[in-house]
Amino acid sequence: MTERHGTARRGEGMGWGIDTLLIHGNQGPDEATGAVVPPIHPASTFARRAIDDDAQYRYARGANPTRTALEAILNGLEHGAGASAFASGMAAVTAALQLLSSGDHAVVGYDCYLSTYHLFANDLPRYGIGADFVDLTDLEAVRRAIKPNTRMIWIETPTNPLLDVVDLRAVAAIGRQADALTVVDNTFASPYCQNPLDWGCDLVVHSTTKYLGGHSDLVGGAVISRTPELAARIADRQYYLGAVPSPFDCWLLMRGIRTLGVRMRQIMANARAIAEWLRDDPRVTRAIYPGLPEHPAHELARRQMAGGYSGMVSFTVAGGVEGARKVSAGTELFALATSLGGVESLIFPPTAWLHTDPTLLAQIPGSPWARHPGLIRLSVGIEDGRDLISDLDTALGQR
Repeated sequence: MTERHGTARRGEGMGWGIDTLLIHGNQGPDEATGAVVPPIHPASTFARRAIDDDAQYRYARGANPTRTALEAILNGLEHGAGASAFASGMAAVTAALQLLSSGDHAVVGYDCYLSTYHLFANDLPRYGIGADFVDLTDLEAVRRAIKPNTRMIWIETPTNPLLDVVDLRAVAAIGRQADALTVVDNTFASPYCQNPLDWGCDLVVHSTTKYLGGHSDLVGGAVISRTPELAARIADRQYYLGAVPSPFDCWLLMRGIRTLGVRMRQIMANARAIAEWLRDDPRVTRAIYPGLPEHPAHELARRQMAGGYSGMVSFTVAGGVEGARKVSAGTELFALATSLGGVESLIFPPTAWLHTDPTLLAQIPGSPWARHPGLIRLSVGIEDGRDLISDLDTALGQR
């Protein structure tokens, strides 16, 4: 494995804590200038010493020094054997899915990101790849869904938007027994809270747009692999798909990663306070947060999410879709917006939004969202937690 695939350089195996790794792990002063901030290399092509040389950098789609630096950092944070950065989270998802072939079958968590659902339900069947959507918290249901041609189990944990927690070690074991890759979309947790490769999973996917970038000013993705062989296969997909991030976006992402620790601590303190307040408010019918002792998988989350429970909080209100719509429209600090993981707080009613698209709603009749018409999802930011609670209090009062 070479550095072009994002292998770790500085800090590997030193036993540093996550907050030190975010600043110093797999990175250091620029060798040419001593700059403590990594440089941006915008070049699209690189001069060769000879036509058959073994230069690391030849054409930027294959490797770029700024992207190499980013990939080394991402790889170190997820304890991988190699990382590949992409131009979006969905480009990273697509690269992982290209490890499947015609005739293969996948088991997919039924509460997952809608664009991922769309690929499995509508696009992959055109290429002869089937999928079954399963509640991955039910291990017996996972085992029953396995077929002789199952080659991938696709996991989100916590799930989007119901915040279920999937037992990574157990599902990874099922995958190994079936000779199937276990792929974990770790976007909701971030590597600050959870490292799926440590639990035996094969690939980790991120929308780096979210917590890793953290400022709602870039779009990106990444895949981190457990083995050099998988890392090489993903790097091959990166090269031939061509969905690589620009050097400037790579630099912005590295800049965001440095503050992931301080952001996550404030975000999680706010998320816990908001979840506890929602749990105790009679206008709320259910508060969902893995950090609440009442969460059905709280003990699993406590073991598996060693760094904390992240900053996503969901809750339901009476009045169904209209009730959720009114609350979501009534906030001032919580912006009504999709996405997540930025410094600003966001609110979105996923089921109410789904009802605005009858075609999409018809495509996913088994979606668990349909059972929660009053569902609201929060991405909690770093504002003063008391102001955020006051904002929600006002919005609930207007319903």
